[in-house]
Amino acid sequence: MTSLSTSQYQNIRQLAAARTPGHGLVSRFYGDPIVHQADLETIWFHGWLFVGHSCQLKTPGDYLTLQVDSEPVVVIRNDDGRLGAFSNICRHRGTILCNDTAGHAGRLVCPYHQWTYDRGGQLVSCRGMDDDLDTSTLGLHRFAVEETGGLVFVSLAATPPPFDVAAQHIGPAATPQGLERARVAATVDYRVRANWKIVWENNRECFHCNANHPQYILANFDHYNTDDTSPQIQAAIDAATQRSQHKWAASGLEVTHTRTGMATFPAPGPDGWVAVNRTPLVDGYLSETMNGQQVAPLMGDYADPDVGTLRMRTMPNFWNHSSCDHSVSTRLLPDGPHHTRIQVTWLVDESAEADRDYQLEDIMPFWQLTSEQDWAICENVQRGVTSRHYSPGPLSTAKEYNVDALFNWYLDQLTTAGRTPP
Repeated sequence: MTSLSTSQYQNIRQLAAARTPGHGLVSRFYGDPIVHQADLETIWFHGWLFVGHSCQLKTPGDYLTLQVDSEPVVVIRNDDGRLGAFSNICRHRGTILCNDTAGHAGRLVCPYHQWTYDRGGQLVSCRGMDDDLDTSTLGLHRFAVEETGGLVFVSLAATPPPFDVAAQHIGPAATPQGLERARVAATVDYRVRANWKIVWENNRECFHCNANHPQYILANFDHYNTDDTSPQIQAAIDAATQRSQHKWAASGLEVTHTRTGMATFPAPGPDGWVAVNRTPLVDGYLSETMNGQQVAPLMGDYADPDVGTLRMRTMPNFWNHSSCDHSVSTRLLPDGPHHTRIQVTWLVDESAEADRDYQLEDIMPFWQLTSEQDWAICENVQRGVTSRHYSPGPLSTAKEYNVDALFNWYLDQLTTAGRTPP
């Protein structure tokens, strides 16, 4: 689809301006192809997108691919050790170069007519073409790519926004987790029948947790809010916070979320797309596992399993919960107005070996169950918001403040002057 016109963006701005404060979004935001195209142009093709982990791209030739709606991307480790990000299509006839989600390549060879590109994206062979063809102009289209804290991000924008806010927040906080020297234990891919915003709305509140996430609520405090935190619960939260602050100080860690409920995120503006916090677990829980116990070797720099959970989030497509012994990353990618492709990845320390040091049936169920419970909820919401009888309802100020923040962030991105049309 071609870029939207100025008049189409004006119509979308009018739709955004008509939102009732403290309420949800109207149905068009979840299925209208015009709105979806605006989402792509102003958010997905503008900002920074989580690709994967540095440990998945250890050696020259290692690559990851992702499909951002209509845009195929490949990220590969170059011969000089740096990362390169390119459009994953041949400059000859547009064939996809790398069809696997991950792999290793000496060179990128088009399977159609064998045009060949080096790891730096330069065209090095195009047999059968005219002798006077200027190959220097036919390298792969490049994108900006960055690494921080063992995480890899790409921007599809012609002029990417600054990345420094992510490096400042993620780099220092993620260092003790050692993600850059982890290994992937398991990956599960999903195609969820819901618009990407519905998936984020669900992630940004725990109003639904008590009824839908029996595993999660045993390990975490953030399903309690100001309206339902009893003195006893508040005392337990305070005790866990004080104990953790005192104990973690010796290791250079700190509790960075001490209130009831979920940490606030996101915020409108250029720096509001990234957030990191470390949160204590419920007493008796050392890891987000089914029984709360450590089930794999300690990751990174940890010398004690009592480190709570490191939580990282970047809009529009990444969140991560990291325990002492494993880390779980979730990556979203839009797939048309009505679907979202989601990849969930479990990581362990690079020294850990499956069946010797850990069992997948011990590290996976907590987040696999929680995730799949959420995907079912999101699909039900998508079915509902497309009804002609749907109208946005009011949000709970005690429990859905982050959903309201999400809407404010989204509409800010969608309607900011100077960004649209691109």
